[in-house]
Amino acid sequence: MTYKSIAVDGPSGAGKSTLAKMLAEALGYLYVDTGAIYRTVGLSACRRGVDPGDGAAVVPMLAGLDIDLRHGEDGLQHMYLDGEDVTDEIRRPEISKYASAVSALPQVRAFLMDMQRELARRQNVIMDGRDIGTVVLPGADVKIFLTAAPEDRAKRRYAELLQRGHGGDYETVLRDIIQRDENDTRRAAAPLRQAEDALLVDTTGKSLEESFDVLLNTIKERLDP
Repeated sequence: MTYKSIAVDGPSGAGKSTLAKMLAEALGYLYVDTGAIYRTVGLSACRRGVDPGDGAAVVPMLAGLDIDLRHGEDGLQHMYLDGEDVTDEIRRPEISKYASAVSALPQVRAFLMDMQRELARRQNVIMDGRDIGTVVLPGADVKIFLTAAPEDRAKRRYAELLQRGHGGDYETVLRDIIQRDENDTRRAAAPLRQAEDALLVDTTGKSLEESFDVLLNTIKERLDP
């Protein structure tokens, strides 16, 4: 059986995870949040006191890394580190910086590549991240590059943090978003960029429902031309 894959790439805070989850439910696909996987590696580095930007320190850590991705009864993706559900903890603002740093290391990306591709080999998936359409699933049936103005993305991320009880302030979140964009687009290993055959969707000023409708209609058109 041939399975379908949908790649959703874009900068931090563009709404990839929320929209991809909604799309997966509507289409009956498995949702895979690859950013959460990198955040889990970042959390491990944080807990071990490892400099996330130091490849010589991070690479030896990978051999003993126990990371698991499971979908719970709630239908959502849960991340486990050493058997512990860390789904909420990996969303802390400081872990975002660790995730950005470890994801820039080629060895980390290679380590996680097989895990991500194997999921797409076994079922229909919608996968979001930074380099899904360009590196992880270059042959994806549908590719979308989702973006929005930094200010819009910061507002969404700030609201998400408040909802999770993490606190913080908007200006700090905005600065982190801008810094993350710079790190992700300038890194040597699989930098953030739009695949040539990806559809650009800008959600600036759009409601969640409006963005969802545009994406769902686009995907259906491309899957059934």
